[in-house]
Amino acid sequence: MPFDLTVLLPHLDALLAGALLTAEVCALGILGAFALGTGLGTAATAGGWPGRLARLYVDVFRNVPFVVQVFFLYYGLPEVGVYIDAFWTGALALTLVGGAYASDVVRSGVLAVEPGVVEAARVSGLTRLDVFRRIVLPIALRTAIQPLGSIFVNMVLSSSILSMITLDEVTGMAKGVAAQTYRPFEVYAFLLVAYAGLTYAVSLGIGALHRHLNRHMVAGGGGRA
Repeated sequence: MPFDLTVLLPHLDALLAGALLTAEVCALGILGAFALGTGLGTAATAGGWPGRLARLYVDVFRNVPFVVQVFFLYYGLPEVGVYIDAFWTGALALTLVGGAYASDVVRSGVLAVEPGVVEAARVSGLTRLDVFRRIVLPIALRTAIQPLGSIFVNMVLSSSILSMITLDEVTGMAKGVAAQTYRPFEVYAFLLVAYAGLTYAVSLGIGALHRHLNRHMVAGGGGRA
């Protein structure tokens, strides 16, 4: 059977709508994971019970399969009276697991800040909160942003699992179109291109953010990160 992309034309709107839905749920998940990971990574460096709770959270969510987490949120929580629709279940699941992985990266970035920089900031009269907000966190993010990009790309790839909870994202749409047309080769070729495009867009965004965060060092000509 010859390769024929024209068989997709009647279903193109549905496939593109699925790709857009994937982009939306992943964008929310990435933003949530970044915020959660920053909070957890910061708590993990604080010691005491905040640090212990943060490490416990990371251990739990990094060691449970993502599909199990998704099923628990979508099929398990209704048993105790908590109902979340498929879209927000997907965004929440991506946030929770992405935040666990992102927290380790942020924690490493915070720990990599030279103690002398922190001491100099404190001597200048800044409060501990100001030192963290204005000095430590920006430096940590410059270090962490590229590793975070790899996590965010993996989140986009993991989002394909959300088709298992009836979310009509691009993988779910592709399965339906393949069943209708009996042309899985063309349908899944489209799916390959769709995920490549989505992950490339994330990579471009992370690259632009990395250049923005390091613009002063580049402008200074030292080339040091």
